[in-house]
Amino acid sequence: MRDLKDLPAIAFGTRVRTTPYHDATRRWGCSCYTVYNHTYLPVFYESPIDDYNALINDVSLWDVGCQRQVEIAGPDAARFVQYLTPRNLADCKVGQCKYVLLTAYDGGIVNDPVLLKLAEDRFWLSLADSDVLLWAKGVALHGEWDVTIHEPDVSPVQVQGPKSTDVMRDVFGEWIDDLKYFWFREIELDGVPLAISRTGWSGERGYEIYLRDGSQGDWLWERIMDAGKSYGIKPGAPSAIRRIEAGILSYGADMDLTNNPFEINMDRLVDTDMEADYIGKEALQRIKEAGVPRRLVGIEIAGSPLPAPNVKRWPVYMQEIGIGHVTSCVHSPTLQKNVGFALLAHDWTSPGTEIRIEAEDGERSAHVVALPFTEKRQNK
Repeated sequence: MRDLKDLPAIAFGTRVRTTPYHDATRRWGCSCYTVYNHTYLPVFYESPIDDYNALINDVSLWDVGCQRQVEIAGPDAARFVQYLTPRNLADCKVGQCKYVLLTAYDGGIVNDPVLLKLAEDRFWLSLADSDVLLWAKGVALHGEWDVTIHEPDVSPVQVQGPKSTDVMRDVFGEWIDDLKYFWFREIELDGVPLAISRTGWSGERGYEIYLRDGSQGDWLWERIMDAGKSYGIKPGAPSAIRRIEAGILSYGADMDLTNNPFEINMDRLVDTDMEADYIGKEALQRIKEAGVPRRLVGIEIAGSPLPAPNVKRWPVYMQEIGIGHVTSCVHSPTLQKNVGFALLAHDWTSPGTEIRIEAEDGERSAHVVALPFTEKRQNK
């Protein structure tokens, strides 16, 4: 099985976009990048384990400028945004964030962004990895929608970890203590416009800072790193280890266009009875009524520690019959176990079910367990 030291290099070029923080990430010693939303995304600095330890024990700063925004504005913005998602947004208030799914005509998942409501007629979709800007423009083209859709000059960073509030308070002030989970506030710092939300992709307490002037990326990065010195801040990146421990799914790995919300246990994000129409409503009504033949479950994998997250969807068997595949897995230093997710035929999804996995290094035994593997601490 591959080791991290064997990872191939990545070449930088103008075809792939850089974020306003890219120079800072290289200056601070990023060791590995990937490409996400046609943009370079740091993977780790010292090592995935060192970055993980900084995240769960202290605080880390992530360049997630690849998390592009789609802005939808205009008289029909609220109605159009509702048309894109099966989550009922009737109670969404200005200054609030909502985790939503965007669905296709057949109920497949197009993306799972965080929605930010900036005004009654203005929204951001903070995206996972897919071309939602083009998709949303295509949807608008074939309807009578009075909206404008574009990608604004907005680039987020995340400050995550148990000491994240201390750092944020020192940079932005005492009001940070009162910012509620999944709410945001628009501010200026030294004349630079920002939006700050109590959100993140770590399972830890954390924040996202949406920079609204791309020329100020280096300034913002160094401002936060300087404020975090006394709290042990380190540069980091979205942690595969921590997000799997916390049961957080990744678009493109654990779900995509071939999945519907019910089979990935996101029933709570689908309202098939609301009056408002949305893309895929009839399909999702049929799927809900019929039930799903497969579901995403947690698994524990026996054997030696996995040296890195899986890069392929490993087949899963019951005896000699294929019953699904592993979507994501990793070794957890905290649990001292190999843990992950698998999409399995419904009859084999009960906790305790023994399964067999064809991993990169050969056959491994595993069993189904309840999710999440560890508690989520983001609301503490």
